[in-house]
Amino acid sequence: MSPRTREETRARTGAKEPVDRRLGRAVQRVTATALGPYQSAVVRIGFAGTWLFFLLREFPHRYELYGPDGPWGWDMARELIAGNHAFTVLMWSDSALWFEVVYALAVLGAAALLVGWRTRAASALFLVGVLSLQNRSVFMGDGGDNVIHLMALYLVLTRCSQVWSLDARRAGRRAAGARERDVAGPLLWTAALPGLVTAVLLRDRSGELWLLVLLWLLWLAQGLWWLAERRAPGQPRALLDVVANLLHNATLAVVMAEVCLIYATAGWYKVQGSRWQDGTALYYPLKLDYFTPWPFLSDLLAASGIMVMLVTYGTVIVQVAFPFTLFNRKVKNVLLAVMMAEHAGIAVLLGLPFFSLAMIAADAVFLPSVFLVWLGARIARGRDRLLNRRRDGSGDGPARADDGERAGAEPGPRTLVG
Repeated sequence: MSPRTREETRARTGAKEPVDRRLGRAVQRVTATALGPYQSAVVRIGFAGTWLFFLLREFPHRYELYGPDGPWGWDMARELIAGNHAFTVLMWSDSALWFEVVYALAVLGAAALLVGWRTRAASALFLVGVLSLQNRSVFMGDGGDNVIHLMALYLVLTRCSQVWSLDARRAGRRAAGARERDVAGPLLWTAALPGLVTAVLLRDRSGELWLLVLLWLLWLAQGLWWLAERRAPGQPRALLDVVANLLHNATLAVVMAEVCLIYATAGWYKVQGSRWQDGTALYYPLKLDYFTPWPFLSDLLAASGIMVMLVTYGTVIVQVAFPFTLFNRKVKNVLLAVMMAEHAGIAVLLGLPFFSLAMIAADAVFLPSVFLVWLGARIARGRDRLLNRRRDGSGDGPARADDGERAGAEPGPRTLVG
């Protein structure tokens, strides 16, 4: 009897599958597949886009924020980092030229990660850029910066370029039989070596040793991956895939736990506040000039006591309840939409766009795959119409999928991420 026949028979009779077989299938799935490809791609795009948008928006003010003209001087930063051992390459030199180089590399790393070009190298550069700038001036950040700080570390451990990336497009061409010489990969790998060596030589200024070890491990793993792919495409390459999938899936679980922890902590702390208990907490930030980019909208909302009370209590209820709804897909999706709408409102009403974008990007890890596949197909169709790539000119043909998969393909089995 074939495995499929056994499964059909078991389904008709209602017999339960043995525990060891279910466990074996779960282990095989975790090791053979990088789960949540669309969710991890959205997280990658969201955080890279948020950080890139911030760097470009604050480009005229970069010297005051993180550079030599800031109130938090280089000597003060060096004294603080000597105590907390935070990682930043800006402590290697106090010259304006070095600051410009680091800022430019941070922009390039965010842009490369956004489009998914050489994602493994881009994610490492993104991590170095985020930590170097944020740790240089620790008082310039907010809650959104803290989330980007954490996610930059997680992204280097994920396979977040499986779909919606230039890497996925290149992999699709290789799978179709196209031969192309990989020049950029070895060049990036070689160019990273002087930076890593310098970080070791200046380790008293570079921060924690564990981060230097992580960067070296990433560099060695990338070289081993390239070598195995070209010299040993059999079992060694398969073993590396298993390790990468395990690391990706474990990191994705940590990201989900991190988001739940953020909301649970925020919600339970709000419960203890008297202003949140009497339903007036939202009123006060709406009356602060610093948080009112649109005074008319803020005054309109603050004038309604019922709306202030509903939004205040609703915020607490949603944040406290969200971690408990993960195993009920319908309720989870509803609360997810509410939280994203809430962050969009914070961006408009309180003038915190980067915080809101960071939180929406973190929430995206729970978006259902069906919705993301549909959204990707719609975006691809709109892009094709905009660029007049339809041969018939009607725009009614099937949508293209840049990741080498059909846009309307049936997604894999459902998980916590959808």
